[in-house]
Amino acid sequence: MNEYSLNPEDWIPHRSPFLLIDRLVSIEPGVRASGNWTLTGEEWFFAGHFPGRPTTPGVLMLEAVAQVGAVAVLSDERFAGRLPLFGGVENARFRRQVLPGDTLLLECEMTRLSARGGKGHGRASVEGHVALEADLLFILADAP
Repeated sequence: MNEYSLNPEDWIPHRSPFLLIDRLVSIEPGVRASGNWTLTGEEWFFAGHFPGRPTTPGVLMLEAVAQVGAVAVLSDERFAGRLPLFGGVENARFRRQVLPGDTLLLECEMTRLSARGGKGHGRASVEGHVALEADLLFILADAP
């Protein structure tokens, strides 16, 4: 553990219903971050995805991983006050369903980082079983 706030709202601008991290687990500024997202079954998307067989949408898992990646970037004082925006997704693989009651461990490690943007490798897993892996590309915009 480190001395950084583990409240995601202290690092990224996302808010409910689109803040997909319940709690941060670890932060290494400019290097990596991890957090948890527990799916209760009450989330807005389960009613329509899919009726009778609620499944967490893969694109939302990607977004959740990107959010912990944003924490890794914005916790680095060089990038404080900036806004990381998706630039692309490469090599995305969805390996298991994520169901109500599951807790996702979200992890993102920066593999390239510059003043203009970068790339990170992300993973979401449930109890050690990988649900998603992807490389995320982002640009750094000026925050409003």
